[in-house]
Amino acid sequence: MCMSLFSALVNADKTSRPEPPCGFSKITKFEAEKAIAGNLCRCTGYRPIADVCKSFAADVDLEDLGLNTFWKKGAKDANVGRLPCHDPGKICTFPEFLKSEIKCSVDILDNSKNTGLPESQWYRPSSIRELYELLNSDSFSKSRVKLVVGNTGSGVYKENDLYDKYIDLKGIPELSVIRRDSKGILFGAAVTISRAIEVLKERKESELDSNKRLVFSKIADHMDQVASPFIRNMASLGGNLIMAQRSQFASDVATILLASGSTVCLQMASERLVLSLESFLERPPCDDRTILVSIHIPSWSSAMESSSGIDGCIASEPTREANILFRTYRAAPRPLGNAVAYLNSAFLAHVTLDKISGDLIILDLHLAFGAYGTEHAIRARKVEKFLVGKVMAVSVLLEALKLLKETIIPKKGTPHSRYRSSLAVAFLFKFFQPLVKDLVVLEKNGPADSSGVAAIAEYPNSDINECADILSHRVSHSEQLNNPNVILSSKQLVEFSNDYHPVGEPIKKAGVEIQASGIFCITILIYTVKVLVGYTP
Repeated sequence: MCMSLFSALVNADKTSRPEPPCGFSKITKFEAEKAIAGNLCRCTGYRPIADVCKSFAADVDLEDLGLNTFWKKGAKDANVGRLPCHDPGKICTFPEFLKSEIKCSVDILDNSKNTGLPESQWYRPSSIRELYELLNSDSFSKSRVKLVVGNTGSGVYKENDLYDKYIDLKGIPELSVIRRDSKGILFGAAVTISRAIEVLKERKESELDSNKRLVFSKIADHMDQVASPFIRNMASLGGNLIMAQRSQFASDVATILLASGSTVCLQMASERLVLSLESFLERPPCDDRTILVSIHIPSWSSAMESSSGIDGCIASEPTREANILFRTYRAAPRPLGNAVAYLNSAFLAHVTLDKISGDLIILDLHLAFGAYGTEHAIRARKVEKFLVGKVMAVSVLLEALKLLKETIIPKKGTPHSRYRSSLAVAFLFKFFQPLVKDLVVLEKNGPADSSGVAAIAEYPNSDINECADILSHRVSHSEQLNNPNVILSSKQLVEFSNDYHPVGEPIKKAGVEIQASGIFCITILIYTVKVLVGYTP
């Protein structure tokens, strides 16, 4: 937890934000609290640790911090001066003496001809061609091979038996490429989820169309809820999709990319294929000779693009001017951190306004659902076909919900199956509710004749997603968690008594500085290497 907070502080200080007051960091209280999301502490308690994290933020309010973290109830010296002081100038990320120790140990290991260790089973090719030369060699023909990038999947699927050979794919430049143009963003399969989030959140001057930014930013916001920061820093997009395709992993990434019309590039032994993500997920499980090369997320503009061509790949076909509505949803035991969703979904719709009737018409629709007890994320094709071309009315929406209930059927033995099915219906209703004129929630003090349709007609060039939010006055739970102005808050009151003194009083843990700094772990690693190579000073 300390290392996660340290990383967040360093990254915040690198930004171009205004300089904070002396003793504070550029980090915000929301970022500080989110930095330790996914960490659980059973000894000290999560709330005091979260309060310490927020105490470094320049925008912190003393009332946001736990009363007993820095001062006791009724204390007269409750002032900001008692908060921990942050000095970025004194931060040392990696001591020089440890660098020399590690270099010395590595040199000893490299120069030692007989280490007593088994033959190395790790390989790091520098190109796809070199990768297939390894895979097709005689030594690999009868071996169990695992392709590795971040290897975070081992935390989901336990490996009782070791593989014969491991291949690290991070050395192949083609798998780490990121290319952005007018058609969308292409990510190499080895790009980490954290890096993908950064790219998706970047604002490009060339992307004047707010619809393009809308889809990318919503995808990034949802990815930000996947796993925890340190897992996203290691896990790759390609690895996540491969687990979803091969091992039926309940992937959020697969669902949101499926709704956005993404495509994937596969390298086979004799050919290279470009498939829609839907076709990729429906294929038989990939073997260790099939390589996922890249993932392409298309740009969506107000000029609607329709699906056509082989495997449903996106082909530009300008038609009617339309507004884009894109939303993602998930329900999980914990809103942030390592919690697989009960159900995740993502919806993309092109809607246009009938100027005569004032009703909204669905021109195109992508409805994706996953993690509800199915082999992989799916598109609700029957519901899409029913809704496309129809005017959004209460009767139409009710019929669509009935069709969806018949589509989202968890496989036998899935826990909470009825709850998962009801979530799918609820999410779809929540998505379309602002578009149905008779279901729009009006502001209490607003004009009596206002409606969602009227607002869209008044602001035809605005983002329909934002218009719907303003009129419905409802913000989803996940969006509240991503709102920088909303943080988790509570009060911690501890009653002290002399009956069991010193029980209840905070006691500093011996050796905490060296353990939290990471030096402890590195020292153990150096010692282990020296033992393995038989080194004596």
